[in-house]
Amino acid sequence: MGFISGMIVGIAIGMGLIVAFARHESARSKRRSDLAKMIAEFARMTVEDSRKLLPPKFYPSWVVFTRRQKLNWLNSQLEKIWPYVNEAASELIKSNVEPILEQYKPIILSSLTFSKLTLGTVAPHFTGISIIEEDSGPNGVTMEFEMQWDGNPNIVLDIKTRVGVVLPVQVKNIGFTGVFRLIFKPLVNEFPAFGAVCFSLKEKKDLDFTLKVVGGDISSIPGISDAIEETIRDAIEDSITWPVRKIIPIIPGDYSNLELKPVGTLEVKLVQAKNLTNKDLIGKSDPFAVMFVRPLRDRTKTSKTINNQLNPIWNEHFEFIIEDASTQHLTIRIFDDEGIQAAELIGCAQISLKDLEPGKVKDVWLKLVKDLVVHRDNKDRGEVHLELLYCPYGVDKSFKNPFDPDYSLTTFEKTLKSEADEESENLTRSSPRRRSNVIVRGVLSVTVISAEDLPVVDLMGKADPFVVLMLKKSEKKLKTRVVNESLNPIWNQTFDFVVEDGLREMLILEVWDHDTFGKEKIGRVLMTLTKVILEGEYQETVPLDAAKSGNITFYLKWTPQHKYRDP
Repeated sequence: MGFISGMIVGIAIGMGLIVAFARHESARSKRRSDLAKMIAEFARMTVEDSRKLLPPKFYPSWVVFTRRQKLNWLNSQLEKIWPYVNEAASELIKSNVEPILEQYKPIILSSLTFSKLTLGTVAPHFTGISIIEEDSGPNGVTMEFEMQWDGNPNIVLDIKTRVGVVLPVQVKNIGFTGVFRLIFKPLVNEFPAFGAVCFSLKEKKDLDFTLKVVGGDISSIPGISDAIEETIRDAIEDSITWPVRKIIPIIPGDYSNLELKPVGTLEVKLVQAKNLTNKDLIGKSDPFAVMFVRPLRDRTKTSKTINNQLNPIWNEHFEFIIEDASTQHLTIRIFDDEGIQAAELIGCAQISLKDLEPGKVKDVWLKLVKDLVVHRDNKDRGEVHLELLYCPYGVDKSFKNPFDPDYSLTTFEKTLKSEADEESENLTRSSPRRRSNVIVRGVLSVTVISAEDLPVVDLMGKADPFVVLMLKKSEKKLKTRVVNESLNPIWNQTFDFVVEDGLREMLILEVWDHDTFGKEKIGRVLMTLTKVILEGEYQETVPLDAAKSGNITFYLKWTPQHKYRDP
């Protein structure tokens, strides 16, 4: 019995062990299968997937640069040869950069030259490299190098002002982070397998430096420091920043097809600005605007100055040449005119051309900031109102410039390319003038429908509102009837204006409170006629400017008459 019972116990234990082993193996197999599936899922993960899993503050930096291969081997070699690179590059940079600085030199300086230039002992550090397949094309290779440089160069600029003061200014503590683009094109069958190299600064992430007068304080001369810093930044921005590219031929040949070429025009209507920061101790600022796509002196546009006004109305039209709509942007800077002294910056703003739909006018209000690079600016500096229109060359003939319906962009492109044709050359030179002098005549019908939530003006808690309608350029003025004791008046009155120059005219609607002993302005709305000319008619409800509260609803209709060009 003891034997049988022992055998039964042994068999039971054995079977239990077999079952336990089988279950263990099954669970182990399942874990392996699950692990394999997990690894496969991780292998298919993208950077965007990982960003969804990890909060930004815990997101590891090495994941961000998965597209860029590390370049430790290149950095180690560059450190070894840097003394020789420094010696060779310093003289090359000096001879090439001096003419660029001269081109961007501010008016207050008569000369700007290098007296000393060495790159120092610290070599740049390449943090990654990537191949840009979508931009390479079938006959080229595009590479991007990400570079960081906290250098200790010895750079001294000899600066001479218009009043004869000579200053040796040292550029110190340079910190730079950016991405350089190299294009090897075209690919050929002979060594080194490409005909030329194009290089450009694709992205300027950060550029910091300090200026110091050798043996003095640069802040003792007002405006000099800002002017020099702006000159250096503008020179870098335009001389090597994409789409600008420098072409280095490797194999003799014609590489004109790699050069920068216009692809379209940007038309800008500078309408107005409001709530600008006052820079004057007595009175108000005298604002003017400076605009550019590339900060070349002959391609920078300046508006007229509006004296003693923090809510200036310009309504001026400008035109810019565009080379790459996908990367370029319009920059606008608002200054306070200080007479013989350097103008003081009120604020600046920027808009990318990629945000514009070709052939469609975009109406925007841009907030002004102190610095476009450092966005930590909580101060309210005002805002600027623009109307923007991007017109590309070489599009379908059905595409017309809305500012000039008779103007064919396809024809304009042909005139640009036919430089050998004298007639085409004359047309090309006259095209901007012809377009800006288009006169659009018509009848503008304005129906003032109603207003809502007007602020209390009377002691009785009401207002007696009426609307004054004005054309700014022609100074024509009409007004509605008075609606007594109402903060939500309804007028439903229509007025017709004969407009002689619709593209330069502006409509102003002012809401006033009528009183026995006088009248008080409640608020206003100011608009160009661009939208109604393009759309024919529309109804809109907009908030009143310079009012505590309130909206006004109106309906506009445009009936065109004969359009002609001003001779």
